[in-house]
Amino acid sequence: MKKDVHETVREIKSKFRLYMNGMASQSMRDRGLSYKLNFGIEYPRIKEIAANYEPDHDLAQALWKENIRECKIMAGLLQPVDTFYREIAEIWIEDMQYPELAEYTVMNLFQHLPYASEVVFAWIADERLYYQVCGYLLMARLLMKGMLLNESAEAEFLDQAFTAIEGDELQIQKNAALALRKFAVQAKENSRKMSRLLGTMSKTAKPEVKNYIDEIKNEIEYR
Repeated sequence: MKKDVHETVREIKSKFRLYMNGMASQSMRDRGLSYKLNFGIEYPRIKEIAANYEPDHDLAQALWKENIRECKIMAGLLQPVDTFYREIAEIWIEDMQYPELAEYTVMNLFQHLPYASEVVFAWIADERLYYQVCGYLLMARLLMKGMLLNESAEAEFLDQAFTAIEGDELQIQKNAALALRKFAVQAKENSRKMSRLLGTMSKTAKPEVKNYIDEIKNEIEYR
């Protein structure tokens, strides 16, 4: 018989308590991660605990609703893609407050969604912080998996990403630069195109933006 979802959540939280790392938890709080509860457990251990459970929509949704760092990370590991509709994905994004959670959720769940390539541009173009963060993280993952952009999609992506790295929101800058790096190394033509664009941009870029330009150039050189 299938366990009650609330009973399973309690069981998972009891396992988290066994591996609680007080020093790591305090360090995260000092860096501004103010979850209701943070066990300070490293990601490999969370993944190991999650492996004991079958993917389950109701369980993943219940875990996400807990204001507990490890529960939210595990939710992305246990959520089946076939019942994770766009509306739910965007509810999750609206609930995000920390870059770490965006990174794990995109890696474990969003990149595998059948509609990922359809929503990525909408999220990048959204004015809300974590929509853009997830959008650029997702774009980087899709490019790494071999997604090819047609001419109009490529132009839209480059325009949005270059605008983002010249902005003033650190998390958006960082992840837009990541996506540009993955685009640059996807093909030789992309590398040549990016080198030309970066050469022009670097002439007028602010010092902090030049750092991102240099990161992309370095990735091209050592690909």
